[in-house]
Amino acid sequence: MESWAFLGVILVIALVAKNNSLAFATVAVLILKLLSPVTGRLMEVINSKGINWGVTIITIAILIPIATGKIGFKELWEAFKSPLGWIAIICGILVAVLSARGVGLISQSPQVTVALVFGTILGVVIFRGIAAGPVIAAGMTYCLFTLVQMILQR
Repeated sequence: MESWAFLGVILVIALVAKNNSLAFATVAVLILKLLSPVTGRLMEVINSKGINWGVTIITIAILIPIATGKIGFKELWEAFKSPLGWIAIICGILVAVLSARGVGLISQSPQVTVALVFGTILGVVIFRGIAAGPVIAAGMTYCLFTLVQMILQR
């Protein structure tokens, strides 16, 4: 019963905050839970593979501009010629390494998942964040590049 209440609270928070992604995800999980005699195995699979699927979908979205010709070798070369490009490359590497460590931490200490979920919900709802890894790299890039610009302007 506690899980229903917890999910209900998350849904209310998502609706009040007008966060469609969180609301949609919560409703999807509530439906899966409602149908758990049928979807129990599906929920286990999503629990164990969902993050990898999400990363795959995000990666596909990131690769689409390459497929459509909007990004090519010219743009890659340009990235190597600018401080912003180098910071983005470094942040991409950092996020990949940190994410790998984070997945390891979650598997070693499953209780940390509760804090991560809560923190992600707070970040999404209160701070209007987005629960997505590659976007973290872009955010880190923005912060670091802004810092570099501030230092260079002095």
